[in-house]
Amino acid sequence: MHLLFDDAMHLLDRLLEFSMPHLIAVPILLPMLTAALMLLLDERQRRTKATLTVVSGLLGMLVSLALLRWVNAAATGDGPGSIGVYLAGNWMAPFGIVLVADRLSTMMVALTGVIAFAASIYSTSRWDRAGVHFHPMLQLQLMGLNGAFLTGDLFNLFVFFEVMLAASYGLLLHGSGRQRVQAGLHYIAINLAASSMFLIGAAMLYGMTGTLNMADLGQRIATLDPADRGLVHAAAAILATAFFAKAGAWPLNFWLVPAYGSVVAPVGAVFALLTKLGVYTVLRLWSVMFGVDAGASAQFGQTAILGLGLVTLFVGALGVLGTQRLALLASYSVLVSAGTLLAAVGLGQAAVWAGALYYLMSSTLAVSALFLLVDMVERWRNGSSVAPHAAEDDAPFLGEDLRLMSDVNLDDDAQALYGRAIPAGVAFLGLAFILCTLLLAGLPPLAGFVGKFAMLSGLLQAPRLGPAGIAVMVLLIGGGFLTLVALCRAGIRHFWNQPHAHMPALPALEVLPVAGLLLAAIGLTIGAGPVMQHAQATAHVLHSGKHYRQAVMAASPVPPPPFKENKP
Repeated sequence: MHLLFDDAMHLLDRLLEFSMPHLIAVPILLPMLTAALMLLLDERQRRTKATLTVVSGLLGMLVSLALLRWVNAAATGDGPGSIGVYLAGNWMAPFGIVLVADRLSTMMVALTGVIAFAASIYSTSRWDRAGVHFHPMLQLQLMGLNGAFLTGDLFNLFVFFEVMLAASYGLLLHGSGRQRVQAGLHYIAINLAASSMFLIGAAMLYGMTGTLNMADLGQRIATLDPADRGLVHAAAAILATAFFAKAGAWPLNFWLVPAYGSVVAPVGAVFALLTKLGVYTVLRLWSVMFGVDAGASAQFGQTAILGLGLVTLFVGALGVLGTQRLALLASYSVLVSAGTLLAAVGLGQAAVWAGALYYLMSSTLAVSALFLLVDMVERWRNGSSVAPHAAEDDAPFLGEDLRLMSDVNLDDDAQALYGRAIPAGVAFLGLAFILCTLLLAGLPPLAGFVGKFAMLSGLLQAPRLGPAGIAVMVLLIGGGFLTLVALCRAGIRHFWNQPHAHMPALPALEVLPVAGLLLAAIGLTIGAGPVMQHAQATAHVLHSGKHYRQAVMAASPVPPPPFKENKP
């Protein structure tokens, strides 16, 4: 049996190696073609669209995991592993469109695939019927996300950003309502401004360097003329402003909490990835363009990234503590995660980056699960509560009565409540909320603790901790404590102090996605060893950037087939 499994894995690796150059483009092409097919269908064919969404999500997740497996297949220690470079027009870099699948990009695409698959299943229970064109917009959102993670040049990064944002505008307004429209106007305004900054910064970089390919930019910035270096730094700062806005960095994050707090549940789960895309672009471009081997431009902007990350973490932690609504609590948790990651990136230490990448995966899974969970909890509280004098005949239709008295442990018949069985629905919601609390607060034994512990260990490994390291350590621990207090308070309010609440039936299409995301986070904990090794190797390669640049610039076009002259 063991030999059969080894043979199957060997065959899979050979198939992946054969098809890998073209498989890199599948995470972009699959949702694009699925969305095009859905647009040919009538709105009355919602079930067909829902089926296509789930099938496409499943295929996308499998492809992304296959890419991640292939990247790690050739890895040895802290080496770069396999770096796949796909020349879309068969033009060598930096002249043509380049897609790059390395450790970091495939990790983000795999994370997107898992969350998108869960959100697509959850949406089919009810939310896809709250408006029109939900499924095509979700597919275009995934196309933009995967394209932004895989692209190797700034121009196509802008294109995929705009595809993602155009779809997100529609998804944000899905379900209508005054609150969504008001939050959507702020969201659209700030993102249009950020897109303008993106164009200005990219145009200035192209004017000074003559290229928009990320790897080529890294090579040219290291050899810039001193007279041009200041303008290139200004262009990079303008470009970074756009990415900070998309990452939710303070003070450009005023739009995030109202927008994320008003979207429907499956959209909120996918939107948790948008801020991570902002963090990804900051990490990718900064490591490639201003890494340790960038000459006089090495580590440019490090203080700004670190400072914005710390302030964002502080503001997010205060927001988590000060909010009462579960949806806003989940939104502020996104800010806490983004601030933590930006602060870790700003430290510029490979050991800290490794812990941050692990934390990125666990926190994103937890926040996405929390957005889905909030919908079920609020529906339980607001839509299923009944008056204390409800008729006994209504009991079969209302569900099992859960009477949690705040003053005494007796029910209406003066019978002790101790030992009563907790309804299965309440038990699931309570356990899922506890797991989200442990993950977001960074408590043992789950992955949130492992990620934060790895970051703290990386800080302590530095030759000199310094004020910046101390500030990151204090806010990392303090932010986790405030998150724990806020989530525990919310749990007491929604689960313990819940008089005369009745548990509605939880559809399997809603339970399974939440359970799947939390099981994925638990899987990160169980497989912490190999996952952390992947994160450490990724951080090591990112810290210099030379492997990425060499792989992209060395990629050669596929030679044309030999010409055969037809003789009469």
